[in-house]
This record gives sequence, structure tokens and C-alpha cells, in this order.
Amino acid sequence: MVLEIRISNFFSIKAPVTIDFRAANLKSANARALPNNLFQFKNTQILKTLTIYGANASGKSNIIKAIRFCNALVFESHHHNEDTIYNFQPFKFDACNKKPSSYFIRFISNGIEFEYAFSLTREKILTESLHYYPKGRIKEIFTRDERLGKTKKEKYSFGDQIKRPMDVADNTSDKTLYISRASQMDREIGKEIFNYFHKQFILNYIGFGASAIETLTNKNKKQLIEAIKIADSDIIDVSIKSLKRPGKHFKADAKTMTLSVEDVVQDYLQIKTFHKASPTTAFDFLTEESQGTIKLFFIMLTILDVVKNNKVLLIDEIEDSLHPEIIEYIFNFFNAGQSAQLLCTTHNTRFLNLKEFRKDQIYFTNKKSDGSTDLYSLYDYNDFRDTMDLEKAYLQGRFDAIPFVNDTSEKIKTLIHDE
Repeated sequence: MVLEIRISNFFSIKAPVTIDFRAANLKSANARALPNNLFQFKNTQILKTLTIYGANASGKSNIIKAIRFCNALVFESHHHNEDTIYNFQPFKFDACNKKPSSYFIRFISNGIEFEYAFSLTREKILTESLHYYPKGRIKEIFTRDERLGKTKKEKYSFGDQIKRPMDVADNTSDKTLYISRASQMDREIGKEIFNYFHKQFILNYIGFGASAIETLTNKNKKQLIEAIKIADSDIIDVSIKSLKRPGKHFKADAKTMTLSVEDVVQDYLQIKTFHKASPTTAFDFLTEESQGTIKLFFIMLTILDVVKNNKVLLIDEIEDSLHPEIIEYIFNFFNAGQSAQLLCTTHNTRFLNLKEFRKDQIYFTNKKSDGSTDLYSLYDYNDFRDTMDLEKAYLQGRFDAIPFVNDTSEKIKTLIHDE
């Protein structure tokens, strides 16, 4: 589970922005009526879902991109060579391209709280640290600062959790995260952190290879069909099998984690669907089903895995190709789970409803005067009462997170007719 994420100097993000899954102390009747939006970890209440609203170009997608890049770096950096240039851009104004970018995440793995952080330029890792709370008090696992000297002993300090830690440091270049190399070199704490980022923090709907799709579909077939039927699809059965062709490793862009269904499935899996109107008539999944149905299939495949196994899912523009009722169904899926979490962006104002979401579950992005992204929560607006119309207030610009469009007839005519 995730407790907190902080990022700075990535894309349009200049100053540090914070996403906090730890629930605020809300006493309102609306908040008390939403117990399923939370779960408990020790003495802390944790939010199951967070949504980010904002105008186009305000930077909400850049927040998702930055988190994806940083998480993917954990399980990819041990492949990097000396000529590697990291696939991100720092904020381009105010000489920020010469300043470090930073990432901090507070999370729970196997019941223990961890803090992991690193900073970097596009050319190299500068700092990295890992701490944990084994008995409620913070304890260092390792700290690294490449700027402190020339030798590894000057750059690193260690607690007592990693066996032969300097062996790992000696094999860690300034292109590589220490935690990635520690995992590769069979250190237990390294493997645990690596597996958290690789297996527990899911960066997009299409995060599976062809063989995993086949396995997950067959494993969760009954629940998958029922979930799709609840979402008002008339699909009653799915048949999936491997085409037994040589496998191919698909690598998503570490910045966006984009990967198409066709990339993963086409030529490797045969998926057939069967519908209520004619149960014996097979449909070819990729060519005869709608894009919405295809997307819903993989969404539900992912969500079943995430919710059943208490993982974290990161989605940009959750409404893409989906009806609002389906989006609400997805939120309800997480609320019905134990401790799975969802972080997403959306433009759909239907969910700006304090009967369904708590104030601390709703975030906004706004482009500041210097072009950078500002991120803040509805909870920050102490004067906004639960009895007010949140959707109306948002559309009226109360939270500065909407586009201001001059759409008068006169203005549009000048755009059309101006030579």
C-alpha cells in the first residue's frame, strides 16, 4: 500500500507536490457515511482511491508520468549503460534543467513501513536512501550521496540489514539505483523493494505479457465474466488460448507505460467471446468487439488482480472510452476490496460528489503563472462545506482547476474569418 508520494522537477512539476493517501480527520456526516472508502493500517486510516482533476495542460498527466518513470526506474536501472540518458525532462524554465529531480515514496511492504527516495539528473543518480520502521521508529537501511567524495565508502552509509553492502555498492554505477543492483545481487531487502515496485504497484491497465493474460484470464474467468456482465456487457463466455508462437518481450515506455492491447495479444493469443443472443457463435475479440469492450475486458482483468491481491493501480484519464457508470463501478470495486488502492486522473465532474467521495480523496492541478504545476486537495479548502454543490463550484472555477475559454460568438467568428 502507498501512504505518501512526493515529486519535484519532473516535466511541468517544479516545486515539490505531495499525494497523501493517509486520511484526514474528517468529522462531517458525509465522511462518516463513507467507511468503505478507507481501510485501517495499525493506527492510521488509509484512502482506497484518489482522483486528480484539472484543466488540459495543467499537469495532472505529468504527475502520473513522473510516478511511472520513477517506479519503473527501480526495476529497470540495473540494465543501464554508461551512455544512458534518462527518459524524462526536468522543468524547462528557471534553469531547473540544471537542478536535480527528486522522488520520495512512503509505503507498506509485508506489514512494515518504508521510506524510499532518490534524486537524479538526466545523466546520473545523485542521492538515494531507504529507511524503515521495524518497531515504530525510523531506522536506516542505506544512504547514498554521489557528491560526497570519490570513494564508495565516502558516498555510502549502511545500517545492518544488508549483507556485504559494499559488494553491492562496488557494482553500482551512477547510472544505477542501489536498490536495483541489490535485488539483482540476491540481497533480501533489495528483492523485497524491487518486487514491491514491480509486482505490487501496477502502472497501467495493460501491464501483462501474453502468457500472464492467458493465465490470469483462465484463473479468474468466472469472476471476470461476472464483472463484465455487471457492467452491462452481454458477453457470457470467453475462450483464450496460446497460439504457441515464440514469445516476445514487450517493453512499455518508462515515461508513459503505454502499451497497446494489440502489441501484447495479437499473434500470440486467440481470444474468442460469446454473447447472450447466440451463445455458440464465436466473436474474434480484437476485430469484432468494440474498443470499449476490449478496454473493459483488460480493465477488469487488471482490477480483479489488483483488488484481490491488495495492489496499487495508477491510471491516467480513467474515463477514456468508458461510460460514467463503468467508472463508478470501478470505484465501487476498490471500495469493496480490503486494501487495494487506485490513483487516477479524470475530467468527469460527475464524481465531484461528497456523498460518494471524501474531501481528502479529491485533488486538483492548476498551471501557475510560471508554467509549473500546482497540486492541492479539496481538504485544503476549509471554508468549503459538505452541503455545497461541489461539481457546480468546480465548474465555476472555485478551485482554479478548469480551463478559461473565451467562446463568445464574436471571438469564434474572428478565428474563422481572420485572414
